[in-house]
Amino acid sequence: MSINQVLQEKGMTKYRLAIISGVPHATLNDICSGKTKIEKCSAETLYRLSKALGVPMEMFMQEKEEVQAEQERAYEYGLPKYLQHDLDAYKDGLKNGSSLMDCLWGELYGSINMAEISDGAITHEHAEYLREKYLWR
Repeated sequence: MSINQVLQEKGMTKYRLAIISGVPHATLNDICSGKTKIEKCSAETLYRLSKALGVPMEMFMQEKEEVQAEQERAYEYGLPKYLQHDLDAYKDGLKNGSSLMDCLWGELYGSINMAEISDGAITHEHAEYLREKYLWR
């Protein structure tokens, strides 16, 4: 749950939270807008916000994990057809213990490179994510 959601549930404004918590209003605005990542905040800031909101500090880490999970899901869908096909084949091979994993690995590696370098269909960051998750195990 995000800070914005908790504020809405409690009927509290960001200004009021800033006053109660002692966290500067500008800092709070940056956190709520996403300009400042929650993981970059100091433990003291998170403590003050959690105390003022009456929620555990772990709630802020859950929010970060939810954002990361959403990003990961986005990185594995909406791919070019050839890359999606090779990724699905590779996942199936892992799941079923295929004896062709070396071939599936090579196909996926080539498709990631093609999508990144030749077609420009995915970003370098996106390609690195796929390589790290599936190929460099």
